[in-house]
Amino acid sequence: MNLPCRLRPRSCAAAALLGATLSCSAIPVDKLTDLSLEELSNIEITSASKRTERLSDAPTSIFVITSDDIRRSGVTSLPEALRLAPGLQVGRFSANDWAISARGFNSASANKLLVLVDGRSVYSPLFSGVFWDVQDLMLEDVERIEVITGPGGTLWGVNAVNGVVNVITRSAGQTQGRLLVAGAGNREAQLAFRQGGTLGPEGHYRVYAKQTHRAHTATADGSSVDDASRATQLGFRADWNRRGDKLSLQGDVYDGRQQQPLPGTIAITGLDIPLGTISVSGANLVARWERPLADDARLTGQLSYDRVERTVPPTFADKLDVVDLQIQHAWHPAAAHAVVWGAEYRYAVDRVDNSVYVAFLPARVNQAWASLFAQDEITLAAALRLILGARVEHNAYTGTEFLPNLRLAWKPAENHLWWGAVSRTVRAPSRLDRDTFVPGQPPYILTGGPKFRSEVATVYEVGYRGQPTADASYAVTVFQADYDRLHTQELAPTRTTVFFGNGMEGRLRGLETWGSYQASPSWRLHAGFTRLWQDLRLKPGSIDTADSLASAQGSNPSRQWLLRSSLDLPRQVAFDLTARYVSDLAAPPVPSYLAVDMRLSWQPQADLELSITGQNLFGPAHGEFTAEATRSAFSRAMFVELASRF
Repeated sequence: MNLPCRLRPRSCAAAALLGATLSCSAIPVDKLTDLSLEELSNIEITSASKRTERLSDAPTSIFVITSDDIRRSGVTSLPEALRLAPGLQVGRFSANDWAISARGFNSASANKLLVLVDGRSVYSPLFSGVFWDVQDLMLEDVERIEVITGPGGTLWGVNAVNGVVNVITRSAGQTQGRLLVAGAGNREAQLAFRQGGTLGPEGHYRVYAKQTHRAHTATADGSSVDDASRATQLGFRADWNRRGDKLSLQGDVYDGRQQQPLPGTIAITGLDIPLGTISVSGANLVARWERPLADDARLTGQLSYDRVERTVPPTFADKLDVVDLQIQHAWHPAAAHAVVWGAEYRYAVDRVDNSVYVAFLPARVNQAWASLFAQDEITLAAALRLILGARVEHNAYTGTEFLPNLRLAWKPAENHLWWGAVSRTVRAPSRLDRDTFVPGQPPYILTGGPKFRSEVATVYEVGYRGQPTADASYAVTVFQADYDRLHTQELAPTRTTVFFGNGMEGRLRGLETWGSYQASPSWRLHAGFTRLWQDLRLKPGSIDTADSLASAQGSNPSRQWLLRSSLDLPRQVAFDLTARYVSDLAAPPVPSYLAVDMRLSWQPQADLELSITGQNLFGPAHGEFTAEATRSAFSRAMFVELASRF
């Protein structure tokens, strides 16, 4: 059923728990008392088991960033929003460039975190990672971001080694009317407009346009960094719900230009060459269909298309087309079994324009990935569940990979969940691993990685999630991950060239914990802490020439913590404070830092909000990633924003 927009906020929250489709304002007016901690723990999620379940029942290390978290934090981009997840390592090294990972192995080309937007994978087959500078959307349209720290290969495939980020946007029916968002500050400016309406008696749509300008940053010594950028994005979504069937169609197109800061592609080529302006453009289209079947079963199909173009002068230009088809069936073959199974076929056409500095050979590659997965959740007793799953996935480089998973969940009481898991996960080779040659023509110094194999990990996890009182909830996870065949740069037997190999192995252990506390009806606190211990080593016989070991271990903070305070004040005023601490990095050396952000907002009426956000307010300018000579130092930043629904 559809509910009118004029419902009071508490009514909207209650309706959502009953499964109603809301048509509420895109400018939330909810107060902290409208959703209790118990109601937040009952948020329905889909990333943990590829079916709808309550957050409190998910036997995995999962954190949900809600739309209210995003709005009240004052962040203006998706990478900034991911800082709200305590288990992620998020480092920014220029206006547009980010390093984001989970459980270690962070870098500008981090490749062990799978990222999806409404179920569409946005990782690039070029390097198995994510180009964060083009992952943009109207944050006001995000319903939630589900962040899994830990392996997700059984359900999501290779490259979901250390985590899965699933960005889920609101349906078109929840974004009706007009919304204008305008903001500006000393670091960036944004302007976005969205229009929502109906498509007959059973459908809704929205269209949007967004433009972003970012100013250049500066290094610690005050030198200007050439990283200013501009980007324009247009998109739409349409949803229909007829006799239980759900159909959605959505897409985006974007175009942008960004100056290229040092070291740029010099980091790949090792050559001192002039850098030009990076141009990026692309488009995507996703069609999704769901049909409910008898006995609480469900059939789902999704077809997506991605077009990505990236020109990085003077080293290379890449044009990539990807088509992805997914089919999934969830059913209950017996009272004690909940089975989900499915298949996926992904096909990519990659065309690279090489240069004299670097080449991907062959320049044109057609690749296909095919997989089949199944998972059975078995109820052993009223409080005990066993989850068994496996995926078989085939790729052109290493053939067939096997990704099994076993989980056990024990719920001794309604608000307490203990769980444990053992998983095998894989990061398959990318074009960067196999096809990279430097320089771009013979004689080569780097001759690719013709025998590069998949990186593998066996991961052991134990966790607890609970709500001991009505005012407090928390989660704790401890894990151990044993890695083999990690990426290195090896010296060839001829001693005249190098190649990419699998000469590193080792173990990572860690602790992840976070919690919330309702200090008063108008004041809520959130906290998170992560600790990482690393023990990586080169394998016997490895002759690594790129200091891969130091780089793999030294780019991850051993400790980080997060504290957030959300306070509702009289007269529709809200005050939010966030403090983030990140310990030092060893390679390259980056000092530890503490950043304090604040946001003050005022809603004189339900359809209008004015806010001011300050970042890095009290500490000195700090760098977050890469070498000191070229990294940006982030000082105090202010951003004023007006959001109006009319």
